[in-house]
Amino acid sequence: MKPLAWFRLLREGRFRISPSRVGIVIGVTIATPFNSIMGGLQKLIFRRRLREAELHGTPVFIIGHWRSGTTLLHELMVRDERLSSPSTFQCFAPAHFLATEWFFRRFANWLLPGKRPMDNMAAGWDRPQEDEFALLTMGLPSPYRRIAFPNEGPVDIDYLSFEGVDETAIDHWLKSLRRFLLNVSVATGRPLVIKSPTHTGRIAYLAREFPEAKFIHISRDPRSLFPSTCRLWKGLDEVQALQKPNNEAIEPYVLECLEKMYEAFHQQRESVSPDRLIDIRYEDLTADPVGTLRKIYQTLRLSDFDAVEPTIQAWAETEHKDYKTNQHQLAPEADELIRSRWASYFERYGYV
Repeated sequence: MKPLAWFRLLREGRFRISPSRVGIVIGVTIATPFNSIMGGLQKLIFRRRLREAELHGTPVFIIGHWRSGTTLLHELMVRDERLSSPSTFQCFAPAHFLATEWFFRRFANWLLPGKRPMDNMAAGWDRPQEDEFALLTMGLPSPYRRIAFPNEGPVDIDYLSFEGVDETAIDHWLKSLRRFLLNVSVATGRPLVIKSPTHTGRIAYLAREFPEAKFIHISRDPRSLFPSTCRLWKGLDEVQALQKPNNEAIEPYVLECLEKMYEAFHQQRESVSPDRLIDIRYEDLTADPVGTLRKIYQTLRLSDFDAVEPTIQAWAETEHKDYKTNQHQLAPEADELIRSRWASYFERYGYV
């Protein structure tokens, strides 16, 4: 973050920082002037290219609830060398990645763990990442701000659907997203595959801002989705939060987020042409990744799947056979709760 965005985040969390997390605060505070300086340097060096930037081809948005397989699908699609995606470094250094990404990729891989803390997926500066983190780092409203101060409750949850958000604020948010994606396009020069679960309830607004965009929605059995998402937030809060998390409100938060996201998604998807949106299931993707990817390419008319099929097939026969989904035990009372609260999701996506 730049200094102003960082200070606003601390102020909105009422500076309720746990003593054990003071080191994180000091480290980030020291880094914020660097982000401003390098951001100014990027604008100076890349001024012309940024001014002339354009999206290359049709952007594809991967949407779906957290832990529904969006990351797996994202990783698979960018194996097609004709496509690209915002990288982890680009999403966490949106102000200056054009000027600095080469350095961090070469000399600073030690700053990241080998695998993500919540699952078995690999981590790295060059791995595809959620653009929501870029928006957060740029200081825009995002539900992810709760990760900094998890004990203070949900933040910006209205931005999961834009319900009740002023149109001027929505327009600023969308234009900021566009600007970030244009900057990424300068770096990649290829069509973008964009993934953020938070976009699920924003589909109509994204379709309006990006009229040619296409969408892949992925669902997963809620009996796995619920405990896995709870584990996700607990893992992120433990590693990233500026407070020692008490985890008291994780389950209600997970329940509310899905309800809010999918109420908006089911309403908004009617405004998106059927040839721009496809539904798939996590269970089908893991059982038959080649067949599922072929269906996506053909339905959305992305490009010739035959060209990338050998790459996906090789992945399925090597890396995928060793991939293990985390196993979750769902208590009977939790099962009853999600069947009640998420009944429409169970029914609509065929989970019984």
